[in-house]
Amino acid sequence: MIFGRPLVPAILVRRYKRFLFDAILEDGRPITGFCPNTGSMRGLTTPDSTIWLSEHDSATRKYQHMLEMIEVGGTMDGVNTALPNRLAEEAIRQGQISDLDRYATLQREQRYGKSSRIDIMLSDSGMPRAYVEVKNVHFSRMPGLAEFPDSPTKRGAKHLEELGDMVEDGHRGIMIYLVQRDDCVRFRICDDLDPVYSKAFITARRRGVEAYAVKCRVSPQQIAPEGLIAIDEPAFADL
Repeated sequence: MIFGRPLVPAILVRRYKRFLFDAILEDGRPITGFCPNTGSMRGLTTPDSTIWLSEHDSATRKYQHMLEMIEVGGTMDGVNTALPNRLAEEAIRQGQISDLDRYATLQREQRYGKSSRIDIMLSDSGMPRAYVEVKNVHFSRMPGLAEFPDSPTKRGAKHLEELGDMVEDGHRGIMIYLVQRDDCVRFRICDDLDPVYSKAFITARRRGVEAYAVKCRVSPQQIAPEGLIAIDEPAFADL
């Protein structure tokens, strides 16, 4: 995914009210912008961090700048949660994830289950439908290791249960953890911050849900999926 125009650097002052941030542009101008990430963004909101912003000229937008990346320890970390579905689609079409590129039809945001929408649904004649849920990953506490989630997520646990239901109905249930940083070679479920999600993940895997972690190359010009990294979850030994 190539940005329409290169991102612009700034210095973070603070992130607040989940959707907002204050920053200082290179020319010294203070701005308030939109943060497209409602999560905790644990470890990413340190004041004086270098951040990267997209600029939008539309007169209907309240804020001209949107937060896209934060530099942490010399690594670019993508935080825009609107991008992972698009990046996952790129990875699928490029044949980076199992055999998912064999499916002829890819649809976004399809209704399924009781009252949910799946991020991506794949279908083809003679093949079971594949229901794909995508999660953005930016959290890392150890060199080379990406983790999810960075805070409790009941919604995430619900998605895992629904994917398991799809598997039991004869379809494929697939979790894609989209790592928007390029310094990680392994991924694991963060069971100390959300043991409920960890348990839901183990249960989903036992029910036949597939799981893949995709690393991305991240720069102010583009974000591009680079293939799978290992999922390192100790509980897998009990599956």
